[in-house]
Amino acid sequence: MSRVKNGSFAIEKEWCYLKLSKKQVESLLAALKSRFEKNMNRHQGIIWSDVESRLDSNPEKLLTLHEMERTGGEPDVIGQDQKSEENQKSEEIVFCDCSAESPVGRRSLCYDQAALESRKENHPEGSVTDMAASVGIELLTEQEYRALQKLGCFDA
Repeated sequence: MSRVKNGSFAIEKEWCYLKLSKKQVESLLAALKSRFEKNMNRHQGIIWSDVESRLDSNPEKLLTLHEMERTGGEPDVIGQDQKSEENQKSEEIVFCDCSAESPVGRRSLCYDQAALESRKENHPEGSVTDMAASVGIELLTEQEYRALQKLGCFDA
């Protein structure tokens, strides 16, 4: 459930309660806008006012983007999901972490719980799948990852 209260964006889920102050939201939006404007090749045909409008109406997305930024990532718009027969939702703006290398706050991880449990030495701090799920991020498929690499050299 998401809500706006006293100028703060908040989201409640079973696993957490997070809140962004008005100042944090403004700072995040400024960083996202700056990155968006510097990298127009990643999202041709999309204008910032549309992105900002959708974020304003979905504060839970701001929390996810804030967590990506907080852990050293560089989220940016890379396109729009197209409406299809299978996907009857409106076209959604797609953000992806466009940092040149794995962010410091997201290193020392295994892919999933099975990989984590199988590690005998140099035990990682956690798993990518668990971390992504905890902040509402969907992992890229191999096909999506290859498409992302056509936009720039990310996570090299």
